[in-house]
Amino acid sequence: MMQKQRAKGQRESVFNNEVVSRFELYNSLFLTLPFYKIKDTGTLLPLFIKYCEDGVNNHETPAEIINAFFKKYTQNNGAKDVIDLLFRFIQYIERQVVLFDAVEDASFNKLNASDEHNALLSYLKKGIDDSSLNQKIEKLIEEFSLRLVLTAHPTQFYPGSVLSIITDLTAAIKINDITSIHLLLQQLGKTPFFNKKSPTPVDEALSLAWYLENVFYFAAANIQSEIDKSLNDYSLESKKIIELGFWPGGDRDGNPNVHTESTVQVSKMLRQILFRCYYRDFRNLKRRITFRGVDEPISIVQEVLYKNAFDPNIEMENISEFLIEHLNKIKNTLIESHDGLFADIVSDLIRKVELYGSHFASLDIRQDSRVLRDVHAYCRQSKPINSLFPENYDSLSEEEKIKILTFKSARVSHNEKADSLVQDTLQTITEVKQIQQSNGELACHRFIISNCQQASDILQLIELFLWNGWQEDDLSIDFVPLFETVNDLADAGAIMETLYSHPFYKKHLEKRGNKQDIMLGFSDSTKDGGYLMANWSIFNAKVALTETANKHNIQLAFFDGRGGPPSRGGGKTHRFYASMGKEIANKNIQLTIQGQTISSQYGSIDSAEFNIEQLINAGISAGIKERHNILLDPVHKNLLDLMAQESYESFVALRKHPLFLSYLEKFSPLTLLSKITISSRPVKRNAGGSLKLEDLRAISFVTAWSQLKQNIPGFYGMGTALKSQEKAGNWDKVVKTYQESGYFKTIIDNCMMSMSKSDFAVTAHFINDKEYGAFWKILFDEFTLSKEMLLKLAGHETLMENYPVEKRSIAVREKIVLPLVLIQHYALEQLQNKITEEEKQAYEKLAIRTVYGVVNAGRNLA
Repeated sequence: MMQKQRAKGQRESVFNNEVVSRFELYNSLFLTLPFYKIKDTGTLLPLFIKYCEDGVNNHETPAEIINAFFKKYTQNNGAKDVIDLLFRFIQYIERQVVLFDAVEDASFNKLNASDEHNALLSYLKKGIDDSSLNQKIEKLIEEFSLRLVLTAHPTQFYPGSVLSIITDLTAAIKINDITSIHLLLQQLGKTPFFNKKSPTPVDEALSLAWYLENVFYFAAANIQSEIDKSLNDYSLESKKIIELGFWPGGDRDGNPNVHTESTVQVSKMLRQILFRCYYRDFRNLKRRITFRGVDEPISIVQEVLYKNAFDPNIEMENISEFLIEHLNKIKNTLIESHDGLFADIVSDLIRKVELYGSHFASLDIRQDSRVLRDVHAYCRQSKPINSLFPENYDSLSEEEKIKILTFKSARVSHNEKADSLVQDTLQTITEVKQIQQSNGELACHRFIISNCQQASDILQLIELFLWNGWQEDDLSIDFVPLFETVNDLADAGAIMETLYSHPFYKKHLEKRGNKQDIMLGFSDSTKDGGYLMANWSIFNAKVALTETANKHNIQLAFFDGRGGPPSRGGGKTHRFYASMGKEIANKNIQLTIQGQTISSQYGSIDSAEFNIEQLINAGISAGIKERHNILLDPVHKNLLDLMAQESYESFVALRKHPLFLSYLEKFSPLTLLSKITISSRPVKRNAGGSLKLEDLRAISFVTAWSQLKQNIPGFYGMGTALKSQEKAGNWDKVVKTYQESGYFKTIIDNCMMSMSKSDFAVTAHFINDKEYGAFWKILFDEFTLSKEMLLKLAGHETLMENYPVEKRSIAVREKIVLPLVLIQHYALEQLQNKITEEEKQAYEKLAIRTVYGVVNAGRNLA
């Protein structure tokens, strides 16, 4: 214990010296830069920050704080002058966030060097003297995999130009190159952060591909190299463990801007970027290998790579095996004739081709089950399909529908003009086959069914494939149900039982290696049932689904839709995987990484390698130990059942409060999020209708609460549930569960992280609001209760006491963006008044611009 405390103290000391001190030094340099021809903006900003801090402590309104500041420190107090200077403050603060990110990232290895070790290597060493452990390791390696899927959710703000500056700035800060830092800060100040118009899905894909090209291409290969070396040292065969996935351009659920053309363009773009990476590596390789005997294969590989990287008219095909064959020829010649000189460089490129093939990342297709049902209904009207179905098919029971499905291959002749969604689905199904032929099967082999509520949702989709150019024998597609709401999660086991027992689906799975991916959504389940119920529902669904899969001898992989913040499945993600017992399939870890999680956890090669290693270590450790999960013991399970239900009832009661949605609309930028030009995806699914909670996207829902600094989805109901158990005399049981269950402990730790990024002092003046004061007090009381009970449970004095570095980082970031939060609330206040149309547009723009910096600083707030 003392050793752990010392290690935490050392890390905190390193953080203060390496990060906080250096940020303050470079920030003082930054504040003197004369951006935008606004005199003294950098000088006034520190004074404004102090005014904001004092005003919040005194529970003043944003208007009172800002008006008092302008009265004391400026001569021009007209609305236009105030707005203009506030915009300049925003621009400075946005770049202060970037500077802090760069300073923190530059110190990443020093802060995290001793946190994790190579779990695989550790177990391999233990296996030398334990044959049973060695057999278990070999079996686990054969089965284990990690798939990271980059998604296009709209909370990743930085364009490629800014990402490049951040990368260069981080490198300069690592070596304290003041001259370069000064120049890069000037470049940062003059570089636009945001687009003037919303990006297309292809624009989003191109932006996100920056991480593939500049981070994952190297990080994943480096990790795989370490794995290969560890296995080779113990005479074990190498195994590809890391896979990459990609959603931009393929995810059309609720996004009317994604079309078949987008999907095709993105698949071509990924391929071209990959081959440019290969070509870049090959040029370095060729520069070193200047020996006899390798001229011909080097010439062949160079020509093929060049054409695939730069010739837009080339006929695309999967050439990964061809490349590996010729690269191996070069490698073998080096080993046999040149003492293996530079063979390691060739091995590195071979490894990358084995990892990324001709596709780089697998492009997932996703669509809502309700759309797919409409497509099936459309096709049933056409010949020859119409003869196979009764007219009342839609009104039949689930069991009756499944009996009617025939899975006959056919070519549908479309008599009626299809609407855009139907047309897109049918065209996409056809194009997936072409993508596989061009880039390889792994380029696009999964179709994810959102809002999956019944087995027929999957079986009907299979029929759509068979009616649109696919044959049963070449159906190289994995059909992935996505269970999202609390009710859907509860029904998931029964749905999969129906599928596993269905003759056609069973036969299809056999051809796919008896492997089944199932996606579980954290975001919508949290919005639906609150933080604790969402986590507990997913846990129980995983147990039930694992049991069903084991019964049918299916190798199950859970694909977790984890967002950035803890309320959407983020936080200490690897600890969830490490805490799984043998009752939950955990040998194939798959998860989405989205929004600020991408830049904060995978924004550099160092941080990406570290976080990939953490996930692999978690999977290896859990797979080797395969402990029973104590949450399944009756005492613990009953306790969590009760707490989840109490938390759920508390959260649902809040959702049903008549002021719930109007509070969000009035005090947060929720209604303005649709005007933020960072995403092709609408804020809500029913784009043309009035705002309804059920249509509101979970990301927008969570973002709105985070902008308020209240983070309700990340904790609400926890205090009520814990207090109820204390009153019932079960407190000792709750404490024992916390101490013995890694899964429950991670839930509590992530909840504390959410609360650490909350600050009810910012909105304390709401208590005086005649309409919403009582509602604000409901939220504040639950926050206070939750904080009190969580600290009591953990035996801590402060939130995140176990994570001093992360706690300190959050505190610094919250201080940086406090003025943005107040400017946002000030602008929203002004929008409630009678103002001109010109002023309305100005205040809306002011509020919108603050959202970027708040989310960027929070790193996992949206």
